[in-house]
Amino acid sequence: MEFSIKSGSPEKQRTACVVVGVFESRKLTLPAELLDKASNGYIADIIRRGDMEGKAGTTLLLHSVPGTLADRILLVGLGKEKDFREKEFGNAIRVAVKTLNDTGAFDATFFLTELAVRKRSTAWRIRQATLIALDTTYKFDQFKSKKDDVRRPLRKLTLAVERRNELSEAEEAQAQGVAIAEGLALTKTLGNLPPNVCHPSYLADQARSMAETFKLDCEILERADMEALGMHALLAVARGSHQPPKLIALTYKGAKAADKPIVLVGKGVTFDTGGISLKPAAEMDEMKYDMCGAASVLGTMQAVARMQLPINLTVIVPATENMPGGNATRPGDIVTAMSGQTIEILNTDAEGRLILCDALTYAERFDPDTVIDVATLTGACVVALGNIASGVFSNKDSLARDLLDAGEEAHDRAWHMPLWDDYQDLLKSPFADMANIGGRWGGAITAACFLSRFTKKYDWAHLDIAGTAWKSGADKGATGRPVPLLTHYLLQRAGKLD
Repeated sequence: MEFSIKSGSPEKQRTACVVVGVFESRKLTLPAELLDKASNGYIADIIRRGDMEGKAGTTLLLHSVPGTLADRILLVGLGKEKDFREKEFGNAIRVAVKTLNDTGAFDATFFLTELAVRKRSTAWRIRQATLIALDTTYKFDQFKSKKDDVRRPLRKLTLAVERRNELSEAEEAQAQGVAIAEGLALTKTLGNLPPNVCHPSYLADQARSMAETFKLDCEILERADMEALGMHALLAVARGSHQPPKLIALTYKGAKAADKPIVLVGKGVTFDTGGISLKPAAEMDEMKYDMCGAASVLGTMQAVARMQLPINLTVIVPATENMPGGNATRPGDIVTAMSGQTIEILNTDAEGRLILCDALTYAERFDPDTVIDVATLTGACVVALGNIASGVFSNKDSLARDLLDAGEEAHDRAWHMPLWDDYQDLLKSPFADMANIGGRWGGAITAACFLSRFTKKYDWAHLDIAGTAWKSGADKGATGRPVPLLTHYLLQRAGKLD
């Protein structure tokens, strides 16, 4: 989709469709009022007849409105004006794009981006509108022999701003929105790919391709490399699979060489059977999404490289399958992690923390400013937070606050969870330095406590995205979260947010 920014009056737009909003109860926004004035009350008359009440999620398409130059005018219901916030703004953009894709309008001019959203700037509205528009038109149908083609999909979108002096800022925000949306799409596609296609070697190939496209440094560690480094926790998870494990490291250098990098670590279990601690068969197909942490950090890297942010960023992906087999790790096995700490594996389905702990130790060699790991780690986090918020754990409260703020800015929200020493005792083992599970209660917290034992040398945060990385049911698929949160955090660190 092609985007442009424009400042002008809605009735003067020569376009296939002009999109404006209507609040409850039948209250026209300013752009809608200008269209109504140009049409001598044509729009207000239609609304008075009851065709449009302004309820959120509703639309009304008008053709050949007198006094205007557009072929169509799309009225979008915005709900109650006093309740119009970030969520309502995003929903209005989403429903407008979906409707336009069904109308045959090849291009459109959105005046929804002129709507005031409390405490949000013009740049925020443009960035979000661009991101949401592209995300709404995302499709994953490459494995269907017959594709559901849109008759004449929306190809060009012009976003309106009120004043000409806002054009430069809006254009930068629009470019950011495109970059984030592309990273989001990559993340969703990697998550949606079947596990017989998207295995550790496939992720490594994707990293190499990204490195070539964006001139990144790329390092791929093979099994022998990991054995030499003592990554026996990661290798324990890989033992049951015929697919070779990979440890992927991508580095983007956008700042001074002396500037310490931010490191993102993404859990890359490309399929998780649970290993010997086998999962139940129901919905096990969704365990292809257990690499969404890896997908999200790769998507974030692509967005950062596309935006050419003035930061240094390294992405680390420990990638493996977790399969049962004659050589698979057993409950009761004890392994030594790269850090030298020993782990009694009581449950082979608590594998994410095992591959992450070695990747977090590996992160030390980059002398990081900050390390953030992202993982579909625990069902307990889904029980605690559902599919609305990702869980944030951190050894530094200010880092947690920065991530929460980024989530609010991106409307990709998270919640700060406790990481108190009181929980550490639940990981005690009579035979090793620690167990890999802490019992039934507080499972998301004890998983984070386990990871915290490998992050003593830097500022660290852990994002548990088990509830937010994908959707089940009729709309089944990867969501792309938390790419918006991570990219907004990095935009903030780069000084590129308004």
